[in-house]
Amino acid sequence: MKKSVAVIGAGYAGLAAAVELAQRNIPVTVFESAKELGGRARRVSLKGLNLDNGQHILIGAYRETLRLIKLVSPHATVNTIKPFLRIPLELTILGHFNLKAASLPKPFHLAVGLMTAQGLSFPERLRAVRFMLSMRSRKFKLKQDISVFTLLQQFNQTGSLEKLLWTPLCISALNTPPEMASAQVFLNVLRDSLNGGRNDADLIIPSVDLSDLFPDNAAKYIENHGGHIFRSTSVISIEVGSKGFAVLTQESNQVFSHVICAVPPQRIKQLISNIPELAASADLASNLTYQPIYTLYLQYSHKIAMPKPMQGLASGFSEWVFDRGQISNNPGLLAVVISAEGKHQLLSHDELANSVHKKLKSYIPDLTEPLWYKVIAEKRATFSCIANLQRPEQITPLKQFYLAGDYTAGDYPATLEAATQSGVKCAQSILEIS
Repeated sequence: MKKSVAVIGAGYAGLAAAVELAQRNIPVTVFESAKELGGRARRVSLKGLNLDNGQHILIGAYRETLRLIKLVSPHATVNTIKPFLRIPLELTILGHFNLKAASLPKPFHLAVGLMTAQGLSFPERLRAVRFMLSMRSRKFKLKQDISVFTLLQQFNQTGSLEKLLWTPLCISALNTPPEMASAQVFLNVLRDSLNGGRNDADLIIPSVDLSDLFPDNAAKYIENHGGHIFRSTSVISIEVGSKGFAVLTQESNQVFSHVICAVPPQRIKQLISNIPELAASADLASNLTYQPIYTLYLQYSHKIAMPKPMQGLASGFSEWVFDRGQISNNPGLLAVVISAEGKHQLLSHDELANSVHKKLKSYIPDLTEPLWYKVIAEKRATFSCIANLQRPEQITPLKQFYLAGDYTAGDYPATLEAATQSGVKCAQSILEIS
């Protein structure tokens, strides 16, 4: 049977798989239940502005994501629109901490950055450097996974080091509190970012909305290469037959030689519960627990600006503040990201907005009341990236059936890069089949 691939789900994982296949002229059909492509990383319209369902950032080490964005995006060659604001590594927590990578080759860029970090004592800076050197000597691998909190305690990364450096990085990267977060996955992130080349730790903030960044251009690329995209089309069931996989929707029943299932993990069991070979994969997906991400947009007067495009807050619920005026030409608009579970979940949206506004006002005394605000609460934003977590593999026991998504097995937590890597792995497996 000639290869024909169904991709179910048009988030970053599904679209990455479809683009990779389309590039090699493999017929691909993408089914997406929503009208907007991109999954959780998609465009939302607020007050006439194209914003994001949640503020995302990339780093320089996200090679697969950046490669595919460049492949499908006209922004890669047209200089009138820049898809990113790229900033050499600089982590700032207002009034408390600043770490800036030095303009030196690896590993001196980080060592000098740590040794000159503001907000840490000299002994704390030395301990941070020794920790990174120790992890590097271990090739960032643990004999047994433990929590990030336990790892930090074992290597004396306590006090201000824990509070101002490692805990914010852990929560930002893994979206999981350090008391339960996987130390091994955290070290994987440190290995590829802080321990990588000088540009690998660059902060890359999209200046266009997340649908425009990749999904919309990916869809055009797929269609221009003979593929098909069906929006607002839910897959009801997948049946295994002698001629391949029958993919049933309200509108059609099509047969494909291969299926890449790129739906959220909580939908996996519903789709594949009738396929015995996939029971173990479905169980692993069903056993995942989840962490929230709250994104709070606050529109102030156009004269309001933060000192830098991205900054952290030391206390309260807020984690990172993004100045959309500097990032995407939305003057006075701040996006505040609150990651992982916490007391903020007990507040109403009005109470949360008021709390964040008061915190911002303590740093910007002349800050007036916001003109408007909007809280976007993704209660199942990512899986809980806990220690010793078993995640389903992309290549399943059922031949020619694959799983793609940031929750599948891999080095990274739930990130755009994890999603993209999983989709590419599925596509490459199909391409390798003779």
